[in-house]
Amino acid sequence: ALPISLCCPFLSPTIPSWNTRGKMARRTATGRVLVALGATALLRSLFSGSQEEAFAGPRGSAGPQCRVSVIARQVAEGDMLPSVDVDEGKPGETVNVAELFKGKKGVLFAVPGAFTPTCSEKHLPGYIESAAELSAAGAEVVACVSVNDPFVMSAWGKQQEAEGKVRMLADTKCELTKALDMELDATAKLGSVRSQRYAMIIEDGKITKLASGDDSFAPDILAALKR
Repeated sequence: ALPISLCCPFLSPTIPSWNTRGKMARRTATGRVLVALGATALLRSLFSGSQEEAFAGPRGSAGPQCRVSVIARQVAEGDMLPSVDVDEGKPGETVNVAELFKGKKGVLFAVPGAFTPTCSEKHLPGYIESAAELSAAGAEVVACVSVNDPFVMSAWGKQQEAEGKVRMLADTKCELTKALDMELDATAKLGSVRSQRYAMIIEDGKITKLASGDDSFAPDILAALKR
């Protein structure tokens, strides 16, 4: 009669050989690699967003890259102002928006464009005319910002007689607008990306009130300041 180990190998009580152990280890390692690859694919599908940053492979190799998605979030009440420089008067004369409102209460409002009809006839003039009331209600700083160059903003301020009442800030590179996620695609009418129309009440750098569209005009912001 043949030994059990020969006729029925699966019943053999012998310990697996070193060769068998090696095969099992290789299969286990392969399985782990497959699981890791599957997890990576799942994460990439879950975190696909509007922006991606690529990171090179090991030691900067040109191999497979890891991409991390960054999802923009529009600014909201309770947020702090971003630390972004804008121009005032002319290129190179910068103002840091966060520093401008540090330790102060004030209003920052944005318009799509200098010299445009609604901005010139209602939005900016409303704040200029209400300057004394805004100050009496606690606003230490009132500033207007637009995605324009500083020369344009300065000329617009002079035309509207804003000096001493409203500071005219130029978001020349659209950096503040992007940081707040307040871009407006006005390419069809104004030729470029501009800012949405909005207004903020800010206390020591913190946004306590955010209004957009028609709610961002001076009367509504003044009423909110008085509450």
